[in-house]
Amino acid sequence: MTNTSSIALSSFKYVYLIIFFTLISGIFYPLISNSTFHDEISGILILFLGLAGGVLLYKTTTSETKKEIFFGTGFILIGFSIYCVFGLTGRV
Repeated sequence: MTNTSSIALSSFKYVYLIIFFTLISGIFYPLISNSTFHDEISGILILFLGLAGGVLLYKTTTSETKKEIFFGTGFILIGFSIYCVFGLTGRV
């Protein structure tokens, strides 16, 4: 595969994930109920934070250097994302 097609395929994966998380987080609900987008935008950002943590954990397995940094930062981002989800739902 050429470098250009590899970059295009890689960017397509991330665009797909962004669209998936946007739809799964309930972006259509405010459109149907005529309410505000505040909680949905917060939910999308929290999901992206967890996604970034997951990507860093994946990079732990593929990187030759900086494994500890990717591992620690990935788990911190996922943990903070879970904390924010509980905070958004009012359980913290």
